[in-house]
Amino acid sequence: MDSKLTERHQKLLKAIIEEFIESGEPVGSQNLVEKYSLKVSPATVRNEMVRLTQMGYLTQPHTSAGRQPTNIGLRFYIDALMGESELPVLQEVSLKQQIWQDRFEIDRMLYRSVSALAEVVGSMVLIATEDSRIFSSGAVKVLDYQEFFDIDVTRAALHLCDQPELLLSFLGKVTEEGKTHILLGEEIGLSNLSNCGVVFAPFTAKDGLKGILVVLGPSRMKFSQVLPAVYYTANLLSEIGASW
Repeated sequence: MDSKLTERHQKLLKAIIEEFIESGEPVGSQNLVEKYSLKVSPATVRNEMVRLTQMGYLTQPHTSAGRQPTNIGLRFYIDALMGESELPVLQEVSLKQQIWQDRFEIDRMLYRSVSALAEVVGSMVLIATEDSRIFSSGAVKVLDYQEFFDIDVTRAALHLCDQPELLLSFLGKVTEEGKTHILLGEEIGLSNLSNCGVVFAPFTAKDGLKGILVVLGPSRMKFSQVLPAVYYTANLLSEIGASW
């Protein structure tokens, strides 16, 4: 944990980020006190929010009195506050059934994978393979998020569908095999995606074909749900690759 943040800071930051993930709107102190039964006054919460803003964890849009997390705040939440979640059994069964049925034909299996995963995570899903093929699904789903109402953001996101080299470059950011990884904002490597996030995991398919599985969405995506889904799907692809 960050030594600069007190336990109260961390609880408040967690509440702000989880509220922002749900609403996509800046979070006000009154709403936090009422919804999360915080045992302090709205004035105290406002003072703490100012402090978290000064520390770089929150920012205040010019048009709002509320606060929203910066990518620094989101990164701290992901690494220290979010906790681990498991993929619900029904989603696991659905993914396995859909992907498994196409295990003998790799192109169909990879397309089935992005299509099935896009339904689970409600966002854009891509696979890039080392021979520069790209499979994508769910591009229209990002339009449900206000971050993608900006045409420049949507254009940059769709640009990934034509950039296997960029997607494969994420492999250089893998710090531990068999794990999912997250990139936020500028870490993605494309302009206009400062409010976006990427969850990705490498896999090895049939005949040793290496690839990367990527979910793109807003930086406030529900990482606790997306991470286990990406982890499971990438590991299933590798499992099928090793078996067939």
